[in-house]
Amino acid sequence: MSDRRTLEQRRAERALQRIEQRTHLPPKHKEAYVSYAKALPAEILMNGLGQAMAMLLAAARGKADDPHRLLHDDMQAWLCGNEALPALPYEGDLVPALMAHGQEAYLLAQGEAVAYCGWLKRFAVAYLENPDASGGEE
Repeated sequence: MSDRRTLEQRRAERALQRIEQRTHLPPKHKEAYVSYAKALPAEILMNGLGQAMAMLLAAARGKADDPHRLLHDDMQAWLCGNEALPALPYEGDLVPALMAHGQEAYLLAQGEAVAYCGWLKRFAVAYLENPDASGGEE
């Protein structure tokens, strides 16, 4: 039955897994991650997926544990993994992969990114911003 899950269920499941990995972050990092996750869907819609992902990388300044980088990595894991839409041709690093394919693939990825980011945002608020209210860490 697990192979019959909808795309929406797979998005939610993967987003929850990624957010659960973030529950051990220091409080300031959690707060920052939630803030960035809340802003990312609008950022993607206003500036495009490529620019939004490049902005996260630039803001991280090369630090692997920076909340900007963590959010980028969470998005990349979904969009470059094999659980998202089978039509997404991305592998490896997301930003170069976005530039290597045509407009149709880019727009498909952008729509998928907004949908997936919605789940990341919801779970980030529930488990990182309000952990006591959601059953997250105490």
